[in-house]
Amino acid sequence: MKRQRILGVDTSLRSSGVGVIEARGPELRAVAYGRIHNRPAELHSQCLWNIFEEISALIETHQPECAAIEGAFFAKNAKTAMVLGQARGAVLAACAKAGIPVCEHSPRRVKQALTGNGGAQKDQVAKMVMQLLQLEEQPQEDAADALAVAITHYHQASLPEALRVPQI
Repeated sequence: MKRQRILGVDTSLRSSGVGVIEARGPELRAVAYGRIHNRPAELHSQCLWNIFEEISALIETHQPECAAIEGAFFAKNAKTAMVLGQARGAVLAACAKAGIPVCEHSPRRVKQALTGNGGAQKDQVAKMVMQLLQLEEQPQEDAADALAVAITHYHQASLPEALRVPQI
């Protein structure tokens, strides 16, 4: 049975969640997960570089075949939306450098895929991540979100091509 590894990313400038899952048929397991943490005092440009470097290192170490990122929400503040877009750009650049395709899944789609409810609370999603990946402890919120994005991508990839999320 062929294995597939998927990198999931929940992007933010100060605390991006990351997770790599491995699928063998219907069986899923967490390979690695955590956060890319940037200190508040760190320069904006340094934060973006750290995200790029950490994602690049994860890709090199765990060799995912594809990546999935959580889609941007509509920020009330234009500056917040721009900062999030720049952080996402660092992730996309690291994936492009490694030659791995990236797809985007909306927060609502991720919640729907994991809990059956597109308006689910974060703790409900985290509990489902724990159950699906048979984890002993609940991951930190950002990491749980990243693993949820990867799980969602795995499940949508089994859909007929016409129903799949396009690459970005």
